[in-house]
Amino acid sequence: MALTGKVETDVHIKSSAAKFHDMFTHKPHHISNVSGSNIQGCDLHEGDWGTVGTIVCWNYVHDGKACVAKEKIEAIDAEKNLVTFRVLEGDLMDHYKSFVITLQANPKDEVEGCTVHWTMEYEKHHGDITDPHTLLQLAVEVSNDIDAHLTADVKEIDTPMANSKFGKVETHIDIKACAERFYDIWLNKPHQIPNMITSHTRARLTSVDVHGDDRHSGGKVGTLSSWNYVQDGKAKVAEEIIESIERENKSVTWKVIGGDLLEHYKSFKFILQITTQNGDQALSVAYWILEYEKVNDNVPDPHGLLQLVIDVNKDVDAHLNT
Repeated sequence: MALTGKVETDVHIKSSAAKFHDMFTHKPHHISNVSGSNIQGCDLHEGDWGTVGTIVCWNYVHDGKACVAKEKIEAIDAEKNLVTFRVLEGDLMDHYKSFVITLQANPKDEVEGCTVHWTMEYEKHHGDITDPHTLLQLAVEVSNDIDAHLTADVKEIDTPMANSKFGKVETHIDIKACAERFYDIWLNKPHQIPNMITSHTRARLTSVDVHGDDRHSGGKVGTLSSWNYVQDGKAKVAEEIIESIERENKSVTWKVIGGDLLEHYKSFKFILQITTQNGDQALSVAYWILEYEKVNDNVPDPHGLLQLVIDVNKDVDAHLNT
């Protein structure tokens, strides 16, 4: 069985080839706004948007699993509306030695719209690896979502969920600690976290209280906890419940059910998923999402709270590596 292969498909859309091409070259960080069930984010890792050599990191859902792909923009041809991404790291590398994705938007003759041609070229680790047809279907779904957005006659936005009460902020953080140990702390021993962080971070996350017997028996769906923190110089509290756990995927979701956040947000969730790179427990990524619905449009996005999560995350990782 050949280890090298290629799958490809055409997607017929109503939007222009140039606009579609622009979304993947200059605005891939907007795609999660219009295809959120498939793409959770695209972060600029190195370089500039729309430039050959730029490295980006995609967070996406594939076959029901949250995945990560760090990719390099290998080629851009504005005249042909073509862009090529080469996968450098992430979940795909567990199955493929190399993986290259090319999309080209070709204008249709005498009618509006274009045909987007997707090509995925790859080399498998071994013959038992399946061809990536489901990933190709994901590309089709994302293409259709982008098309619906581009043809809806709405103004492009520069920040996620601008002028909307619903939104999310997200980040991914490389961790050096064992993925299992890191996940265990957040799920089963969050009350220990304040003892693991630096004095600077401790001034912003003062304590975590786990209610009832779950403090000793470990986290489960329904576990209640109180997170005491400082924001804008004020002591605050977030009462949270574990809404879902996926141990196999090292994922946990906390839903805020009381406290200061609900003065500004109708709903608020913290979602953590830890993915390993190439199956190595010591090379992992912590993927954080904060999802919310604002009370009104004047409420700011919680970037300050996300920064606190990032700082605590890094301190816990450093503690586990000492």
